[in-house]
Amino acid sequence: MTVNLVLVIAIGVTFACGVTLLLERSLTRIVVGTLLIGNAVNLIFIVASGAPGRAPIVDESDPSPMSDPLPQAMVLTAIVITLGVAAFLLAMAYRSWQLQGHDEVQDDMEDRLIMRLAELDEASQSYEDDIGGEPDEEGADTEEVER
Repeated sequence: MTVNLVLVIAIGVTFACGVTLLLERSLTRIVVGTLLIGNAVNLIFIVASGAPGRAPIVDESDPSPMSDPLPQAMVLTAIVITLGVAAFLLAMAYRSWQLQGHDEVQDDMEDRLIMRLAELDEASQSYEDDIGGEPDEEGADTEEVER
């Protein structure tokens, strides 16, 4: 089976644009990025499904190979899921617009603390010097209590 190179390039560009928009701070751009990524994944399913054939179940006497209905059903399901996620994100963007007058995603307090510590070039509280200068990992505190 030969794959159309133009379609593969279009999938790559659509996916790259979707990821770029998904990393933005505006909820409206995040919605558009989610929709672009969803459409790119649907195109990947269709391209990966194989060569087109005759419709399944319609004419069983025709000896030509029939197309696989599973990727088409998965794409239809993915379209419905993408629509639901887009509706949820649009509702969040609209509510953010109502409450704050903009739809920009704000930093939380932990992000601001990490940025401030990075600017000052200081270690955070999860960095313990008494363990030998290694970052505190899960379970490291329990090992000290057991000793």
